Amino acid sequence: MILAISKLPIIYPETDGKPMSESDFTRDYLLYGVNVLQYYFRHQENVYVSGNLFIYYKKGVSDAVVSPDVFVIKGISNKKRRVYKVWEEDNKAPNWVLEVTSSSTRNADNLEKPQKYADMGVAEYFQYDPTGEYLQPCQLQGFRLVNGRYQLIIPEFGQEGMLSIPSEVLGLQLHLISGELRFYDPLTEKFLPSYSQTRRLLTQAQQQLIQAEQQRDAEAQARTQAEQQLAQTQQRLNNAVSQLLTTGMTVEQVAQILGLSIDEVRSRSI
Repeated sequence: MILAISKLPIIYPETDGKPMSESDFTRDYLLYGVNVLQYYFRHQENVYVSGNLFIYYKKGVSDAVVSPDVFVIKGISNKKRRVYKVWEEDNKAPNWVLEVTSSSTRNADNLEKPQKYADMGVAEYFQYDPTGEYLQPCQLQGFRLVNGRYQLIIPEFGQEGMLSIPSEVLGLQLHLISGELRFYDPLTEKFLPSYSQTRRLLTQAQQQLIQAEQQRDAEAQARTQAEQQLAQTQQRLNNAVSQLLTTGMTVEQVAQILGLSIDEVRSRSI
């Protein structure tokens, strides 16, 4: 007798239990990259920007997974996800990836991930080393996929030796200014908010949200107090009507004393 063995479902974990990054530099620029690009694409509903999220690229293979620091996918809905499964998203892989390089990730960023991203069809792959210690010869580098292989995007140098690398996918330029990563929009000829500006904007937005919630709570409390005061006033008026009527006064007399209509006196005396 042959026993049928049920096939266990494939589990796609949301995390590997490891810390997000090893230093403030890595974490800060990971968050910066996600925030500034989400802001840039905020009016485009079919552009998804995220980072440090597990991307599963082969159905049924739970270890076929990558977790880019920052990535952009075009042609899918901009909604929150716990993990990203390529086969459930019309087989759309990231179009653009940024890895914030550190001492613990530089080998993977230079060897393992580029091959995986090339196999997935990621059109552009960027690396940035905020400390300038691990990525050589330049702490900002960009690569474009050509015939299945990544080719270095030749950087341009502007005023005072400022390095600039164009991204066809984003429609932006990535600049290196005194070691700081900045995104530049050639159409508006303006830089997107810097890391410090982004943090300030986020802080202001959080403060505005707190203030709005406090204002809403204060207004709700004021409405509750007003309703309570109105109820108390109505009850006192009802009591006054009842007391005056018990003295033998007519409805007309009570109405005249309290400045009410006869119908209102009668309704309050019930």
